[in-house]
Amino acid sequence: MLTGAGAAREDVTSARRIVVKVGSSSLTSARGGLDADRVDALVDAIAARRAEGAQVVLVSSGAIAAGLAPLGLSRRPRDLATQQAAASVGQGLLVARYTASFARHGLRVGQVLLTVDDVTRRAHYRNAYNTLDKLLAMGAVPVVNENDTVATEEIRFGDNDRLAALVAHVVHADLLVLLSDVDGLYDGDPAKPTSARVASVSGAQDLEGIEIGKAGKAGLGTGGMVTKVEAAGIATSAGIPVVLTAARFASDALAGKDTGTLFHRTGVRTADRLLWLAHASTARGRLTLDPGAVRAVVERRSSLLPAGITGVQGGFVAGDPVDLVDENGHIVARGLVNFDAKELPGLFGRSTRELARELGPAYEREVVHRDDLVLLRR
Repeated sequence: MLTGAGAAREDVTSARRIVVKVGSSSLTSARGGLDADRVDALVDAIAARRAEGAQVVLVSSGAIAAGLAPLGLSRRPRDLATQQAAASVGQGLLVARYTASFARHGLRVGQVLLTVDDVTRRAHYRNAYNTLDKLLAMGAVPVVNENDTVATEEIRFGDNDRLAALVAHVVHADLLVLLSDVDGLYDGDPAKPTSARVASVSGAQDLEGIEIGKAGKAGLGTGGMVTKVEAAGIATSAGIPVVLTAARFASDALAGKDTGTLFHRTGVRTADRLLWLAHASTARGRLTLDPGAVRAVVERRSSLLPAGITGVQGGFVAGDPVDLVDENGHIVARGLVNFDAKELPGLFGRSTRELARELGPAYEREVVHRDDLVLLRR
């Protein structure tokens, strides 16, 4: 059911630790340079909420866009090397601009650059938490961005929307605010007068029939409404409410006023590794399960044993994430595997006790332990 907001949003006004994400198009001009007035307006909104006692982490896109003009580029480059060069130049300009702007309020900035590994590997994830938590405890404003200059597979991390949702989970945030150039989710094309803003989303049923657009025409950002709605789903499923609105309404959004779209929490906080597996990991292969193993994993939440595996694909090693699929190839779960791919064919259909007798005690273990497994079947 879609509902209006009415009074101030209690989940917003009561939040003590907030993650704010802003996109490239909200910080830069059409020519690609940073817009100082836009940056200052955002910083003023964050500083006002800080003055009320809240801690704020800023996840900011814009490094590549900020580097275009200084490098004489007229548009966002397509090749990875030029994107990385633009990010290298632009990231320094971006942080310098934030440093100067926050200094007007007596606030310090701490730069935190993350890669996909930092939110998929547990040791890195813990290090990220410790750094962000210490910066907040010391009164600084962490400014987080994808480490674009060393990205090897993909220059963006879901346009930082998905990264922001994961950062919100990392720091145990009470609220995630996603800022873009559109003032919320609409039930149609926002440019059409017949489209209406969706004030509130309580679950997936509220999104049925809504056309969700892609990236805008400016060409500076890489995401769109799709990545923002997906990020909202990640955060709300982990118990974190989300406000999605335009950057120009950042102050109203942080004050709990009726702006944008409020996504209500739909779940509770889960173990960190389950969030990594579901939303931050890339499967390195897949294991095909027989019907009995599918029931055991999905219905009884059991560990996956070698007796229930009928096939293996991929070149993964122990510790990698793998998808668990049924006989029709439908993904039912993802987990961290305890064996290399080349070891598994010889284990198919055999009990752990039999394997331990024949191969040694190291083989009397699960292929995927239930504590390292998350269900993905919808």
